Amino acid sequence: MQTQNRLLDDLARVASSAMGIATGMRSEAEARLREQFEKIISQMDLVSREEHEVVQAMAQKAREDQEEMAERVAKLEARIAELESGKRAAKSASSSSSASKSASGGSKSTSSKKSGGASKSGGSSSGSS
Repeated sequence: MQTQNRLLDDLARVASSAMGIATGMRSEAEARLREQFEKIISQMDLVSREEHEVVQAMAQKAREDQEEMAERVAKLEARIAELESGKRAAKSASSSSSASKSASGGSKSTSSKKSGGASKSGGSSSGSS
């Protein structure tokens, strides 16, 4: 019985030391692999998470700014269109009132005013297109 205990004790010691060696080899292999991966990744010129998050935040802010600018441009274009339509209405009202005045006053001034007004409106409509 004594020999069996010694044999088992020796086997337990050998197995224990083998487990210690295996654990040491595992940690060393992990360290080597980690070094190799870090070397490969650094050669690949990849960005870090922090750099990525900073650029992502910048892109988000640029997108928001672009949307705000698009809204402002749309409002300004609507305002310009409103002002231009108001000017056209004022011109047509003034030309109709001047046409009625000139019809009672003389025929030469009526033709010169009408041709001048037509060339102005023709130039503004082609400029807005």
